[in-house]
Amino acid sequence: MKIAIVYNRESQAVINLFGKQNREKYGLETIRNIKEALVAGGHQVKTFEGDKNIIAKLEEFMPSVVSGERPGLVFNLSYGIQGKGRYMHIPGILEMLGIPYVGSGPETHALALDKVVTKMILIQRGLPTPKFTVMEKPDSPIMDNLKYPLIVKPKDEAVSFGLKVVHNEEELRAGVQLIYETFQAPTLVEEYIEGREVNVGLLGNNPVEALLPVELVFGEGEQIYTYEDKKNKSGRTVQKVCPAPLSEEQTKEIQQLAIDTFNALGCYDSARVDFRIDKDGKPYILEVNSMASLGADGSFVYAAETMGLSYADLMNKLIDITNERYFGPYFVDNNIEEGKDQLELISTITQKRDKIEADLKRWTNISSWTEDPVGLSTIRRRLEERLKALDLQPVEEHTNGRSAWTWETKEGFEDGTLLVIPIDIPGERTGFPIPYRTEQEWIYGEGVASSRGGLVTILTALEALDAQGLLSEKKVGVYFYSDEGRGMRYSNSTLRKAAQKSKQVIVLQPGFTNGKIADQRRGSKHYSIIVEGDPMRIGKQTNETDVLSDFIQKAEKLKKFSSRNKKLTVAVQDVRSQRYSVLLPHRVHATVVVTYVDEKLAEDVEKQIRETFTSKSSAMRAYVETLVERPPLLRKHNNPMITHLQELSSKWNLPFGMESSLLATAAGEIPTNIPVVCGFAPASKNLYTPTEAIHRSELIQRSLLLGLFLLEQ
Repeated sequence: MKIAIVYNRESQAVINLFGKQNREKYGLETIRNIKEALVAGGHQVKTFEGDKNIIAKLEEFMPSVVSGERPGLVFNLSYGIQGKGRYMHIPGILEMLGIPYVGSGPETHALALDKVVTKMILIQRGLPTPKFTVMEKPDSPIMDNLKYPLIVKPKDEAVSFGLKVVHNEEELRAGVQLIYETFQAPTLVEEYIEGREVNVGLLGNNPVEALLPVELVFGEGEQIYTYEDKKNKSGRTVQKVCPAPLSEEQTKEIQQLAIDTFNALGCYDSARVDFRIDKDGKPYILEVNSMASLGADGSFVYAAETMGLSYADLMNKLIDITNERYFGPYFVDNNIEEGKDQLELISTITQKRDKIEADLKRWTNISSWTEDPVGLSTIRRRLEERLKALDLQPVEEHTNGRSAWTWETKEGFEDGTLLVIPIDIPGERTGFPIPYRTEQEWIYGEGVASSRGGLVTILTALEALDAQGLLSEKKVGVYFYSDEGRGMRYSNSTLRKAAQKSKQVIVLQPGFTNGKIADQRRGSKHYSIIVEGDPMRIGKQTNETDVLSDFIQKAEKLKKFSSRNKKLTVAVQDVRSQRYSVLLPHRVHATVVVTYVDEKLAEDVEKQIRETFTSKSSAMRAYVETLVERPPLLRKHNNPMITHLQELSSKWNLPFGMESSLLATAAGEIPTNIPVVCGFAPASKNLYTPTEAIHRSELIQRSLLLGLFLLEQ
């Protein structure tokens, strides 16, 4: 693929030069080494200065996604030309242009470059960092009770510019004076941690990997890593030791702290976290380098090499990590001769990422909550229009016209694959719409995970097959329903009959990160419990228990029915009471939910719930009614669908795995003699909340895997 290495070194091509000028530069040797490593990895590489001409240069060099070529990528080494936000300039431009790039986004660079903001985030997350204060000017009062010696450094500079140890107030103010005159910036003053200095490099995203710790051994002089040390102007050699001579427990501790810091600041691809470890072995986070140096003598590269990753391998791994973050690990070898149809399908989908996300946005912006008949009618009508355009036909036999609809290809879906998707967003809107928005890894919006992600996955896969002229010969059915928020109370019987006709079923509920589907899900039963009694005055002397107190006492007993070992949970989900004026409540209405794997245990618990709420007093009455019953999806060890999906995932380098889930879904309704997989929609987070989101890369990955699976049926 085409890779542009963007850096700042000689050029000052801007409209005006003013403000703080950048003093950080990558050496020509390092730039050349990176370029040679990427060329050796089979990439077409060109280098560019990150100045005002970068847009025109990249537009000329980079392939257009619309042209059908793989998208280009920027290997970002740019520290910027000038200004406080110089780290953010190139990433911000690249995001505006829609060009993928190696490294963190502008917001992360802003946080990491401002050492004070970084420390505030660390403190908020409970991560250890030295005590500190900020002095705006040399004569500013020292506000916090800090113990000497102290460290002074500019609050928003890197590469140890201005770093100095001070031992008293006179030295402190002199250090602040120098920083103020040199950088025209406030000074970060923090307690000096006497001890060892250790760096931890980080590589990857989901999950991020902590490299082996590197200890800096300073020898004579100040035990800090100065700018002069880094530029080999101090007259001493700072030795790097990797792995740092730490205990296994200490190593794991600082690696985890580094990972937590990486995630707290929202870093991507790579970073380095610097620590001091005091004489008692306690680590303190000094700062985060969101653009860890890739110089051959840097600790990041040294740690990677110690772990067996050559310089060339490390540079190309950064490209792979970035590609996976943006597009998923679907980049395939162009030299593959077999699998022409598969390659065409992959190309068809991967070239349409922008269009697929635009399609997702359109669907997400249509409201269709369970209690919104107008919205549900709109989403159903538009989905049917899309299915008609693919020459699918409605199946009246498996459509009830109210909550369940089935469509099929010309070949029908008998002995074929049935795709199942809810079109309702469970619940009822109680506030303003949640706006659709995208981040580098996640896409947010109303119902984007609970419904829309799976819906777009189906349409993307079917349209890719149709583009190749292959859809009409496939046995595929699409079953969509509108009462997920009611536990499929009205559509479950229709689904069971349709599934019995098929050979296999795929349920497009949200999956889990790293491509995991659900091969086991708990069933659930929802009970309506009403407790009624005579109205009682507040403060009335009586031996009778009021209705609300009686319910609370009995609800407490439900906790003992839960058993983690038995995979059984009993919980009160909702409680409402009714009362007259100033009287105590005379009626309590509650919803109790039981989740389970073993049907017999669920039946036993139901009996216990009914017995618990049976009142011995004639003045107290209780009614228990079953509202929802959703069977579990039980794990099977000989599911041919999972075997086939594993083979496809391995062949095409797509993430895939299995996990159990606590949530009941339509998969539990599928007859036990029919193979089924669930959780095939993109991975989600914060499901059924206002911050619901799907994993951006998995929108493409799931569409690819579904298309490849249907292609071979």
